[in-house]
Amino acid sequence: MPQPNGADGTTPQSDTTAPRGRGPSGGGSVDAGSSGGGSAGAGSSDGGSAAVGSSGGGAGGAGGAGAPGDRSGDAGPSGGGTSGAEAEPSGGGASGAGAVGRGSAEAGAAPGGFGGAASGRGAVIATRGLTKRYRGGQLAVDRLDLTVPRGSVFGFLGPNGSGKTTTIRMLLGLIGATDGTVRLLDEPMPDAARRVLPRVGALIEGPALYGFLSGRENLVRFDAADPTADPRTRRARVEEALDRVGLRAAAGKKARAYSLGMKQRLGLAAALLQPRELLVLDEPTNGLDPQGMREIRTLVRELAGDGITVFLSSHLLDEIEQVCTHTAVMNRGALITQGTVAEVTGGSAAARGRLTVLTPDAGDAARVLKEHGVTDLVTDGDTLTGDPPEGTDVADLNTALVRAGIRVRSFGVQRASLEDVFVSLTGEGFDVAG
Repeated sequence: MPQPNGADGTTPQSDTTAPRGRGPSGGGSVDAGSSGGGSAGAGSSDGGSAAVGSSGGGAGGAGGAGAPGDRSGDAGPSGGGTSGAEAEPSGGGASGAGAVGRGSAEAGAAPGGFGGAASGRGAVIATRGLTKRYRGGQLAVDRLDLTVPRGSVFGFLGPNGSGKTTTIRMLLGLIGATDGTVRLLDEPMPDAARRVLPRVGALIEGPALYGFLSGRENLVRFDAADPTADPRTRRARVEEALDRVGLRAAAGKKARAYSLGMKQRLGLAAALLQPRELLVLDEPTNGLDPQGMREIRTLVRELAGDGITVFLSSHLLDEIEQVCTHTAVMNRGALITQGTVAEVTGGSAAARGRLTVLTPDAGDAARVLKEHGVTDLVTDGDTLTGDPPEGTDVADLNTALVRAGIRVRSFGVQRASLEDVFVSLTGEGFDVAG
């Protein structure tokens, strides 16, 4: 059930300069929940949902309509401040609220990778038995045990309807879990939302902006909604954020005239107005041209280099493979695999890749390779492919061919991509919108 705007159940007066009564246009609704005396009410618009809330020492951004099928969108945690009183659920989707604002950074445990992560202590994100069942019995997320190491760039993958976006909403407290636990920055959620959300930046599903304001003015409004943001440094921080996402030249243009890619960049800039420990990005390269994708990859690497943990979902698996250090694959609400990208792409028969041999003696080569445990042999002219046995050094197979008098023109293993592994694990396509 939605929570009252103020701690006493009344609607506090807003002291923000954000326009009232005019919701942002474009991607959907923005919940700009602020605390500590400031409020940012943002009306909703049509379309999807998105993302930039603010929080200081008080309330996190208010939640919206929840996932499709969840009629009662759960509100974000409320503290002594105000939440986005004017925000309304966008049509059919969930309203996102990325925590924006400077909170007191609390030191976490040293990075430990996946080892020793059974308790989730020290991990930036840790879920145990996390479950979401919607009204009507639909099981969206089924006993999810997810661990995101500190300092990683974590790719979250899954086919349509796999529970990916529902999981992200539960992580940020936008919807409640049916069962299980969530720890964010080593704090229990949603109980610790007032302490945690100011240290998290999020862009969920797509940015929603005030179309009648310029890109620069949108960022100023978002920053003004954060009661802990220093107004003396606001302009400098806005310009720095615009520079980081390559929007300085277009900062004076009205947001309604922005392309989808430019709106994505502006949403990223809003999430970067303040220092973050964790950045949650849902489809960050959506709508970008190849050059823009390259720039976002570079930006993500720079953020990781600054010690920020980046948790992102994407339908572009080659992008995940290029930029991520760790990954997890969801399917039908369940976690299929997780680990470093190298572990995931090297941990199954499909991931080990296909042995490929070019030889004019394909028949004899097939006989020798079969004797040495190679399976699923396929001959196509002078090309022979097969699955090498697990634990075998493929160089030994090459040696066996040469000793048998086979004329080998080329020999190697075609390593599987993350896309290959994804499809082998889920048996589905990879247009991953979650």
